[in-house]
Amino acid sequence: MRIILFAISYYLSAFDLADDMLNQYQQINDSGALVSARGDFKLGFFNTSNSRRRYLGIWYNNIPVQTIVWVANRDRPLNDSSGSLRIGDDGNLILLDSGGIVAWSTGIQNISSKATVAQLLDSGNLVLKSENGGNTESYIWQSFDHPSDTQIAGMKLGWDLKVGLDRYLTSWKSADDPSSGDFSYGFNRDGLPQGVLRKGSVKKYRTGIWNGLQFNGAGLKNAIFNANFIDNSDEVYFEFDLYQQLTRLVLNYTGTTQTVIWNNRNLEWDFIDTKPSNPCESYGHCGPNSICTISNAYICSCLVGYIPKSSQDWNALVWDGGCVRKYPLNCLDGEGFVAFKGVIVPDLLDFRMNTSMTVKECELECLKNCSCIAYANSNTAEGGSGCLLWYGDLIDIRSFPNPGDQTLYVRVTAADLVSISDSKEKKKRVVLVIIPISVALLVFLLVSCITWKRIKQARGSRPNIPFKDDENIDLPIFNIVTIANATNNFSISNKIGEGGFGPVYKGQLSTGQVIAVKRLSENSKQGVGEFKNEVILIAKLQHRNLVRLLGCCIQGEERMLIYEYLPNGSLSSFIFDTTKSNSLEWRKRFDIIVGIARGLLYLHRDSRLRIIHRDLKASNVLLDNEMNPKISDFGIARAFGGDQTSEKTRRVIGTYGYMSPEYILRGLFSMKSDVFSFGVLVLEIVSGQRNRKFRHPNHTHNLLGHAWKLWLEGNAINLVDEKLESSTMLMSEVIKCIQIGLLCVQQCPKDRPTMSSVVSMLDNEGAMLPHPKQPGFYTEGSTDETELALTIGIKCSTNKTTLTILLGR
Repeated sequence: MRIILFAISYYLSAFDLADDMLNQYQQINDSGALVSARGDFKLGFFNTSNSRRRYLGIWYNNIPVQTIVWVANRDRPLNDSSGSLRIGDDGNLILLDSGGIVAWSTGIQNISSKATVAQLLDSGNLVLKSENGGNTESYIWQSFDHPSDTQIAGMKLGWDLKVGLDRYLTSWKSADDPSSGDFSYGFNRDGLPQGVLRKGSVKKYRTGIWNGLQFNGAGLKNAIFNANFIDNSDEVYFEFDLYQQLTRLVLNYTGTTQTVIWNNRNLEWDFIDTKPSNPCESYGHCGPNSICTISNAYICSCLVGYIPKSSQDWNALVWDGGCVRKYPLNCLDGEGFVAFKGVIVPDLLDFRMNTSMTVKECELECLKNCSCIAYANSNTAEGGSGCLLWYGDLIDIRSFPNPGDQTLYVRVTAADLVSISDSKEKKKRVVLVIIPISVALLVFLLVSCITWKRIKQARGSRPNIPFKDDENIDLPIFNIVTIANATNNFSISNKIGEGGFGPVYKGQLSTGQVIAVKRLSENSKQGVGEFKNEVILIAKLQHRNLVRLLGCCIQGEERMLIYEYLPNGSLSSFIFDTTKSNSLEWRKRFDIIVGIARGLLYLHRDSRLRIIHRDLKASNVLLDNEMNPKISDFGIARAFGGDQTSEKTRRVIGTYGYMSPEYILRGLFSMKSDVFSFGVLVLEIVSGQRNRKFRHPNHTHNLLGHAWKLWLEGNAINLVDEKLESSTMLMSEVIKCIQIGLLCVQQCPKDRPTMSSVVSMLDNEGAMLPHPKQPGFYTEGSTDETELALTIGIKCSTNKTTLTILLGR
């Protein structure tokens, strides 16, 4: 009988399993797999891209990108492909290496029935159960109880109090190493539950407490998935259920949690949320007894009644020890509380809790104890109930953009209360004075606007543009009737685009010449100044890599610029288009890079005026019928004097993702600002990806940061657009372009090369290039570049200025 069973077992194990179940007479070899009943998940062997070590894991089976959600032997990989998975004699699921030694096991002691089976469920849960257990969910063991770095729908994170099981995520060691990394993410049970991300034992981020409705400051409801938190006598856990699409929570090896969703259209993972995503979400960023408000210019401030511990001035980047009491608490009459609404309450370190008290009883309880410095409701449902009392320093308070109903009451002295009262009275008096003055000014402005509009209507035109004699504008002036006839009376069928200036139309003059007409719209963000600026500058520029201005039209209300027509449109319509980009092989991309560089060099050095473009981007590079690049849109360009190297402005205009750090932060622009924009453009041309829209499943960097990371790892060639065929590329030339791009986007302007150096690097095959330094704006931890710049710091200068920033040209 045993010989028969052995023969059956050997026969079955010789074939790759495609079933969802593994029994005692089967085993999975390296080429075999389990596939869940609906085909959603697969269990099998895999290795990472830079390693031959083999791991047993589970991944999504119905998407083209292999996405590992669980690893069995993450800390004990197999050295070759001779491993096998089977049911052991004691009923446990075991993984054996080539020598028959157990590399991993479910490790359950004293299984009552040795007749067990393993099954991969449609949820992605690998379970071990009794062979006669039917479909019951009373499992002997399940992978959902032992997460790796990923939580998927139906998986619980938190505690099973009956057996003392804590389910938490542990990051990978690196992008290519599934072994246990430095970071963990789970739920703390002390007091009220809260999610905590740690590096080792050090807290790096927390969600805020569970206040009965949500995690304080971190809403859980979402249109894509339904998130729930359960807190009862048996379990304390967080889980989510999908409505439609694939969603997962990943603890990245870099120390962030990322919520991502599968995009069936683009066949990639889209980011929904990242934590921590800004400095305020970094645990205790501002120190004790302070509050962090990410929307403020200086994000850290002291609580009422506290002053900075450091004698130095505070700013958004440097924080020395938080805050200390201005006046000591002494339990005398007159002490009270100041309410902070819409905050994430302090961490539960030194605290007490009473769930039966009202908020008024909580206040009285805190006043009784001189050591009590703050209180709040423990449950905000149904108007609020319960009492939390804090003692000692208050750590990790932060406000959030969409305030809920959580209010923290901080204890202050009688002197603080008097000061607050006086301040409110002063504000009240100021308001009483300001309101009537404001009303009078509004009436005056309204009357002035009506009067101006009537004068404007009576004149029937905008004021003429006053070109000075010394500006020497030698440019043809077109009649509006000529332009209207050429564009079929500005027909919508002739419209070929629209920008910050206004709509652009294709037209044909009576001579047969095809033209492009930029028509200033009434609601344009640009005005007469930008129109005049472009006419003055571009009329004097002649270069094969600059768009040619044929003339202008200034008549009545109309302001128009007439250009040569370039049939292939903008560079952005090629490199970022999934279809057109296929026709843009490497040699043509390289020629475009060289052409743009030569155009910029002409602007910076060889033209009669030294021009800083200030808005170089893919959509402002046009392509002629031979795909030669021509730089366009000089509306915000500036001319420099012969010995001038830089200039400041209080009105920062441009496009985020292309603007240099010193320009955004301090309004300082120079030729090196254009060099930064050129570097971004080079990396976009090489990769076929937009800098600001770039997303990667393993990190939060933008395209600059991704290129920098690949460069440091020695894998820069992986940046190249996947649509380019390697056979058509000269690899040394590609690497050189990537290196030039990184040199141009270095954080400090003085480190960036001049455009004459860039052209020399591109033209000379054997040129020795310096090693690039860290780029500016290399991560997308925040959606606001200005805030991001404050986060990473600019060490090149300490000059300060007040800026007005206009977005999205």
